[in-house]
Amino acid sequence: MCGIVGISHHKEASQMAFLGLYALQHRGEESAGIVTYDGKETHVIKKMGLAVDNFDESNIGKLKGHVAIAHTRYSTTGSNAVKNVQPIVVTHRKRPMAVAHNGNLTNTEELYSRLEEEGAIFQTSMDSEVIVHLLARAANGDLKEWFLKVLAQLKGAFSLIFLVEDTIIGARDPHGFRPLSLGKLGDGYILASESCAFDLMKAEFVREIEPGEVVIIKGNKIESVFLPGASKAVRAHCVFENIYFARPDSHIFGDNVYQVRKRLGAQLAKEHPAKADFVMGIPDSGNYAALGYAQELKMPFEIGMIRNHYIGRTFIQPTQFLREFRVRVKLNPIREMIEGRRVVVVEDSIVRGTTSRNRIAEIREAGAKEIHMRISCPPIISPCFYGIDFPSTRELIAHSKSVQEIADFIKVDSLAYLSLEGMMAVMKTQGDFCTSCFTGKYPLHIPSNADKLILEKQ
Repeated sequence: MCGIVGISHHKEASQMAFLGLYALQHRGEESAGIVTYDGKETHVIKKMGLAVDNFDESNIGKLKGHVAIAHTRYSTTGSNAVKNVQPIVVTHRKRPMAVAHNGNLTNTEELYSRLEEEGAIFQTSMDSEVIVHLLARAANGDLKEWFLKVLAQLKGAFSLIFLVEDTIIGARDPHGFRPLSLGKLGDGYILASESCAFDLMKAEFVREIEPGEVVIIKGNKIESVFLPGASKAVRAHCVFENIYFARPDSHIFGDNVYQVRKRLGAQLAKEHPAKADFVMGIPDSGNYAALGYAQELKMPFEIGMIRNHYIGRTFIQPTQFLREFRVRVKLNPIREMIEGRRVVVVEDSIVRGTTSRNRIAEIREAGAKEIHMRISCPPIISPCFYGIDFPSTRELIAHSKSVQEIADFIKVDSLAYLSLEGMMAVMKTQGDFCTSCFTGKYPLHIPSNADKLILEKQ
């Protein structure tokens, strides 16, 4: 999962790009980069680490130009390394280009092998670099036809923002796996993974980019075209964006994320009520479903754990050691609230089970009399190949354990998950979501050797 931003026709493009990255930092904490174009050349700053650590007043001022694209990364193809920091920047036939990508291609190995046979030399281990080589080979005078020809060769999940000299191009795959929205700021346009980025810039949310749509923005002019066959493609919005990844103040897939999470909690309460003294969520993503759960059952909702906001998102840390460290320091239970009481703990999901087990242990140590855990999505039984770094099936606890076995492992008095049918019932566009992580049924063919580090094993 990554966050991408594009700024067109703005005198402070680099500053706006930074604000966009800051708003989208939850989508990736490994690296961040900004590329601008001043009419003659590109200016680039990209580093490992958080956007707020990588950019300050002095270096943002060096990013000259009225157009910019930016990227904050959470690696799903290619390792967490300097060589893989985006945006990717190249010059082809004296024409500067850059690309920022959110998602995963499913035909990466096929394209990579073909391009290598044709003489391409790769500098990274990301699927995103394949797109740059395809662009270099297909270049022609008509920008629209050029990009349509290249994007039509891609399969899988992609929301993309390109910079080609003073033009910004945004594209979304025909299935619509990952979100991408269009905003307006002054005379210019903005593209961003989520609408919350527009709020920080005080920009107007215009609409979501449609699945299969390509928008070409030059100055204050915008043109929209669609990839061949886009209207016939099965829609497959990632339902996990609504469950966990997207910010609750964002509008994606035609709905507000906060409202979706509350509805998930309310549906969970209908399916699996529990007798307890109060309901609490695991901050922050579990709070919204917990509030919906409590309101549906007319139970008290309390903040039972306090989050250290200087610690990043646990799920998207690249190693188990860092995940476990952050679990210990990220959340602290309020003993005076919990001691001697029966609590319902609402969480958005369980992936490996180790994080939930540690959190439940802390709540138990704070003196909880009973702990009833409720999960606002179905059990995750299959890996994701469309842009979320869910591990292999052997690491997904629900792939091999029953609900009762998971309850025993994390040491709760009871455990229940929201049903697949219940989850889909609260979505506004019920037939438009990818639920493969819950069902093992993938909307697109997955290569048998699919692997996050596949391009490092060539």
